[in-house]
Order: sequence, then structure tokens, then C-alpha cells
Amino acid sequence: MARKPGDKTPGDAYEKAIALLARREHSARELKSKLARRGFDTDVNAATLERLQSKDFQNDARFGEMLVRSRIEGGYGPRWIIAELRTHGIDEEKARELIEAAEPDWPALIRGQLRRRYGSKPAADFAERAKRAAFLLRRGFDAATVSNITRTESLDDSD
Repeated sequence: MARKPGDKTPGDAYEKAIALLARREHSARELKSKLARRGFDTDVNAATLERLQSKDFQNDARFGEMLVRSRIEGGYGPRWIIAELRTHGIDEEKARELIEAAEPDWPALIRGQLRRRYGSKPAADFAERAKRAAFLLRRGFDAATVSNITRTESLDDSD
């Protein structure tokens, strides 16, 4: 039987997945979703993913490590990173392990974000301190660390 234009084969799914992975790491969930949007059937997607994982071309742990490093370098906190990893199908426990393995210095990262956003000038009043804290909380840092840093930022300009 001749192949018709537009027919999608398992080989096509594999080639498309390889092309996607050549650009950047993808989670298993993300890769399945992208293949499904391109019209590949669920069984073909599962088989393709299994083949890619058997050759270690797709690896959720490696994807998670990459994403954690990228988000820490981008100035995001642990809550943000965990939430993003969960959208990619990586459970919270594994996400916490990946973050812990990266050994981030959260206080230094928070201070860097404050300097980047507000310069080296300390908060003038409570309202300004609250505004800075809200900014950090939106970036996924935990409340205790944010509170500690925003209260003492005018006292500790050593970084």
C-alpha cells in the first residue's frame, strides 16, 4: 500500500521528536503534547517516547536539572520552579530534590534580584519594603526568607 501525502508514521514522529530535542531538552509530557498537536496518535507518541528514553535522548531528570539551573539563573525562587516543573509532569518531591542538588544561595539570589530591580538604595518606608517583598513573592521565593531579607536589606549591603 502506497503512502499518501499527509499520512503520519511512527518514523515521522521519531524524526519530529529528535528535531525538537535537538533544539532543547523537553519533558516527556511536553514532547507527547507537541507530537499530539502535530497529529500523531497517542500510541505512536508513547512508542516514540519509549524509544527516545531507551536511548537516553529524552530524560525527565536531565530536563529538570536544566530547567532548575535556568530558573535559578533567571532569579526565580523555589516555589516558582516547583510549580513550573509540575506543569511538565515532574512531581513535587523530585522537583525539591533537583533544587536541593543545585545548591542555590537563596538569600544572595534575593539580594541580587532586589539590586537588579531597585538598585542599591534601601527601601524608604514600610510601603516600599512591602512592594519589594511582593515582587519577590511573585518570583516564587518563600515568605520567611523574603521577610528576613527585606527587613535587613538596609543593614546588610555586603553583597
